[in-house]
Amino acid sequence: MTEEPTEQNEVQRGTPGSEPEAVSSDLEELRKAYDDLNDRFLRLAADFDNYQRRMARELDTRTTFAIEAFAAEILDVLDNFERAEAADDASLREGLEQIKKLFTAILQRHEIVPIDCVGRPFDPQGHEAVAYVPADAPEGTVIDEVIRGYCMKDKVIRCAKVVVSRGKEE
Repeated sequence: MTEEPTEQNEVQRGTPGSEPEAVSSDLEELRKAYDDLNDRFLRLAADFDNYQRRMARELDTRTTFAIEAFAAEILDVLDNFERAEAADDASLREGLEQIKKLFTAILQRHEIVPIDCVGRPFDPQGHEAVAYVPADAPEGTVIDEVIRGYCMKDKVIRCAKVVVSRGKEE
């Protein structure tokens, strides 16, 4: 069984002498396409590295400025403490109350608010129990706040240290 020469077979086999030129030409085109893609990849990788470094520097700068602004506000409180320290005993209490108001206002401006806990059920997300004592309040109720807890934008930044009721002892 012999194959009859057809146009398709001729294309597959190629003509004598033209095969190396066609392969060479195709190989050169593929090599050029590979080099172009590799160059684009290397440039893209370098751009991404530069982007990451730039974002890290920008984040560091933003953080530094945020801390600096907050520190400047806190320095007002320190100035008032120094003035209260130099005051006589009669105006000392009034000065301390003013300092507390200023400090509370600064915290509220930054959305830092105290956790309200006395008389509420114990919540391990915002409370840390330091004592579990018998009391008239129902079991699991916070009856005393030892150290106040704080939230910033609905995130607990410091848990309140509380005393929890064990209920009435019989």
